[in-house]
Amino acid sequence: MRPARPADVEAIAELRAVVMRPDLERLGRYDEHRVRQRLRDGFCAQHTSVITTAGDFAGSVALRPSETGHWLEHFYLAPALQGRGLGSAVLGTLLSRTDTSGHLVRLNVLQGSPARHLYERHGFTVERQDAIDVFMLRLPGAGPGASANRTTVG
Repeated sequence: MRPARPADVEAIAELRAVVMRPDLERLGRYDEHRVRQRLRDGFCAQHTSVITTAGDFAGSVALRPSETGHWLEHFYLAPALQGRGLGSAVLGTLLSRTDTSGHLVRLNVLQGSPARHLYERHGFTVERQDAIDVFMLRLPGAGPGASANRTTVG
């Protein structure tokens, strides 16, 4: 992982549109412009990392501080790289940092998204949900993110 730069916003916005399209279409919420603009509007390079493999852009993840801990946001991996353990390694690395600092982590995932299983494996539990989103919470030290035997990246 490397720190994001302001110039990364368009590559991340495009990846977001590709990755989220199936779930947003299933939920009847896909809008070609809005899916990209929401990323642009909320992008903060200071809290975002670009995920690379062999020097190539592979995805992004943001860990934004909040009053009660952190929000995990904009976690996208190129579809060809999903299901190979990269997302789990990235998540494990971030969660080891929040565990060390004693911070809880929140996120939201779309209803029915396969990404929810990744988050559950790393100790996230459902805090609340609505027709579109599942809001999840992870206390410090929960799940495999607290294990010293996991793969790390970065």
